[in-house]
Amino acid sequence: MAHTYSSLFGLPTTGLRFFTVYGPYGRPDMALFLFTKSILEGKPIDVYNNGNMKRDFTYVDDIVESIVRLIPMAARPNANWNGMSPDPATSFAPYRIYNIGNNKPVELMYFIDVIERKLGKKAVRNLLPIQDGDVPETYADVSDLMRDVGFRPATSVEYGVGEFIDWYIEYYKIKI
Repeated sequence: MAHTYSSLFGLPTTGLRFFTVYGPYGRPDMALFLFTKSILEGKPIDVYNNGNMKRDFTYVDDIVESIVRLIPMAARPNANWNGMSPDPATSFAPYRIYNIGNNKPVELMYFIDVIERKLGKKAVRNLLPIQDGDVPETYADVSDLMRDVGFRPATSVEYGVGEFIDWYIEYYKIKI
């Protein structure tokens, strides 16, 4: 729809694809939030695909920095765009798509290990088959973001998980 408006009316549109965003004040339905809560309560965590997953976990501060750098850059038509071999991230219209991710998939089991180390408590892992429609790995190619704004998200999962857990414990006033 955004591309159609760009094409029909010359309205510059930029789409941002975020990859597994996490951090303080995160969504309570996401893995880090669910895992932290369950581990602290001594409840099992559901680990899909028997843990054989990788995610391009992206710390919220890296998302914000990317957006701040992209705001002044209105999308422009790609003069070299060719319908016979199209670049799906650009167009003949003032339209652009950027992937914003850490560009470094992390194994889910390692992600859980990091949470456990920070909490000082082991998880009870309920290993389950992959869910319908899920994918074993996500990975953000951020080369366009790096080229256009000189930024590549790079916050380590160890730092980001630590920041989240510190926030979680303080916010919910949990005694460890």
